[in-house]
Amino acid sequence: MGRPYGIAVVGAGYWGPNLVRNFRASPEWDLVAVCDLDEARARKVVGPRSMVDVETSLETVLARDDIDAVAIATPAKTHAPLALMAFAAGKHVVVEKPIAQTSVEAAEMVQAADEAGLTLMVDHTYCYTPAVQYIHETISRGVLGHILYVDSIRINLGLIQPDIDVFWDLAPHDLSILDYILPGGLVPAEVSATGADPLHAGKVCVGYATMPLANGGTAHVNVNWMSPTKIRQMVIGGSHRTLVWDDLNPQQRVAIHDRGIDLAIQGTSDADQRRAAAISYRLGDITVPALQEKEALSSMVTEFAAAIREQRRSRTDGRAGLRVLSVLEAISASLAAHGKPVSPEQLQFALDGSLT
Repeated sequence: MGRPYGIAVVGAGYWGPNLVRNFRASPEWDLVAVCDLDEARARKVVGPRSMVDVETSLETVLARDDIDAVAIATPAKTHAPLALMAFAAGKHVVVEKPIAQTSVEAAEMVQAADEAGLTLMVDHTYCYTPAVQYIHETISRGVLGHILYVDSIRINLGLIQPDIDVFWDLAPHDLSILDYILPGGLVPAEVSATGADPLHAGKVCVGYATMPLANGGTAHVNVNWMSPTKIRQMVIGGSHRTLVWDDLNPQQRVAIHDRGIDLAIQGTSDADQRRAAAISYRLGDITVPALQEKEALSSMVTEFAAAIREQRRSRTDGRAGLRVLSVLEAISASLAAHGKPVSPEQLQFALDGSLT
């Protein structure tokens, strides 16, 4: 490994301190500065007797030669302009989810990073948990077979956000996981969404989104701010096995069930006229892997450095962020159309279709 990369964290609000802590602890990074319009808040995050600089001007940060990259943890509406400034200054960028406020802005960010030869990464944190990495590898090895359905539930008695609905608050986690674990990423032909606002909060507080998958399968995402019980669970049914991920069960976060339904079509001498379906239930073993407990953000900052050093796309690159954002926009459009299916826009730039 070469010298550590210099990093500045931009934004010292809710998520910034977590980024500061992990970049500071990583041997691959040298945390040089924390930038925030509120100097007192930034100094509090940095802590007393720290060698980390506090800045209130992004222009000053981007002009520094000892900073190779910036981590943006500011409101979504600022992500695109800040990232574009960073790329123009020759800095790599990791940005908090969602990648931008609109897919048009996200596409501009991807294009700018490509043209500058710089890394653009989205902090889809759950994709760096040991459980989700294991799920990705399990599906990639074909252990589950073809994915027939995904049921994802993320509900709790949560804080009602002032500027976004429950889909934009909670669903990015589930959508980013689906984009990471599904072969080919999250590229549904259409999305249907329904929701309700029983609290009269002026925004959807409980919602359901459904999208078709390849091989005739389907994915269903349930998000809810109103549940007194907190559930973070995903069931992934395959043609061979079914995987259950329970993020709130540290003793059994992942379980693979060799259980399911086998449907065999039995032909006869006159198969075109008469066919009988034989249904059998498969009751096999349950496998519970031993997973290492490791903070996801620690793996994320390591992946960011590796992507820069190896000059490759990161595990959750700008294109992944754009795919997730396109589905979120389709969910909003479907809600506005009272549940009518909406096709996510597959934004492309250049003639070679490099965003596909």
